[in-house]
Amino acid sequence: MALEPVLHSVSYAGVWPGQTRLLLDGFVDKAAALGFGGVMLMAKRPHLSVLDYGPAERARLRERLDRNGLRCHVLAGYNNFSADLEHGDVPHREIQIHYVTELARMARDLGAPVVRIFTAYEHPAASYTALWQSTVETLRECARRASEFGVIIGVQNHHDLAVHWETQLDLICAVNEPNCKAIFDAWAPALQGADIVAAARRMASHTCHTTAADYQLRPRFHYQSGLVNYEPQTPWVQAVPMGEGFIDYKGFFRALREGGYQGPVAYEMCSPLLGGGSTENLDRYARRFLEFLAGNEPRP
Repeated sequence: MALEPVLHSVSYAGVWPGQTRLLLDGFVDKAAALGFGGVMLMAKRPHLSVLDYGPAERARLRERLDRNGLRCHVLAGYNNFSADLEHGDVPHREIQIHYVTELARMARDLGAPVVRIFTAYEHPAASYTALWQSTVETLRECARRASEFGVIIGVQNHHDLAVHWETQLDLICAVNEPNCKAIFDAWAPALQGADIVAAARRMASHTCHTTAADYQLRPRFHYQSGLVNYEPQTPWVQAVPMGEGFIDYKGFFRALREGGYQGPVAYEMCSPLLGGGSTENLDRYARRFLEFLAGNEPRP
């Protein structure tokens, strides 16, 4: 079965300097014009903020999606369950659970089956095991509250905690809620040097969504004048068109399908692109993704 291409609205949200910014209505029209059948919506300003989209606004947005022949597949939440741990008197955990719950309500209203969330960045105020347990409990409560709206909580391998695919799988199993699944992307394990084909095959049955972007590595060095030499630094990760980077997406997508994954694939442009952030360059990258995915469909 072919993987359905989806466009993430962060791609046109102007989140990095020089990037074209479209408001949400403009993005919806853009996604349809480019030839996508579905979208992933950034759940913060300038797009789908819970502060700006009440029932009436959600109804108008769903009508616009329908008119454009688009399905909203995922709402992309932005959370960090370790935020401000040094001030225990502030109920940040409750605040973030409430945010995720409201995203689940919004997802139901828009017909989206999945809310994407993150885990936590490591924090000096909590040990690894304490942060792990807190995150498991928080995800469990988020999943149970989201289940009231018939929505899946998708945990993306992005923040520090459970960013490796094996610990991501451990986390999903520890939460142990039927509507808590993985959003498993190739980018993180590829940078970690993992075998992304083997990882995808193992993660496929636990995955509800995946997001793609391709990159090349640019070496960096710091000059040390006393040694008249250069000290290697962590490489810069440069976003490039799909299929021109170092990530084996052909093998990754094939392994997901072989493992039973039948969900969509969202394309995102959420870091500076080679060629800049003009509308023309963003559109070129988006069209290239559609071509790449179509060229990697399984043969009958």
